[in-house]
Amino acid sequence: MGNALFYHLTRQPLEVTLPMLLEKSLERGWKVAVRGTDQGRLQQLDQQLWQGPIDGFLPHGIEGGPHDAEQPILLVSGTDAANGAACLMAVDGAEVSPAEVEALDRVCILFNGHNPEAVQAARVQWKTLTGAGCKAQYWSEEDGRWQKKAEA
Repeated sequence: MGNALFYHLTRQPLEVTLPMLLEKSLERGWKVAVRGTDQGRLQQLDQQLWQGPIDGFLPHGIEGGPHDAEQPILLVSGTDAANGAACLMAVDGAEVSPAEVEALDRVCILFNGHNPEAVQAARVQWKTLTGAGCKAQYWSEEDGRWQKKAEA
């Protein structure tokens, strides 16, 4: 039984926070699915991950490749992740079901704190998941470092 961690991005953009969380997930031995809502945005994230620092390279692929099942990190637009992910990172408003939270070791929901629609969508997602009995934590970086602000 997993839990959902909500990350309210206010100081660092997704492009900075996502690699940090991906690295921590790989250190735990988890395969990760990064779920987005737009294929073009996933392509952009794919390119940014390839252009990251050599000493911090994050092995990954984008869905539809011949080696999806072997990818430690797989960028996906749907609910199926061929890599057997233990951790799901939902970005750009990608939805997560209570059943997924229960089935996975961890779910991370990253949302842009400067976008009112993204904040509202995260609130709805929080209510949906906690209303279904899922464990959830809300993390904010408003003070310059990540702090847990709420737990349900």
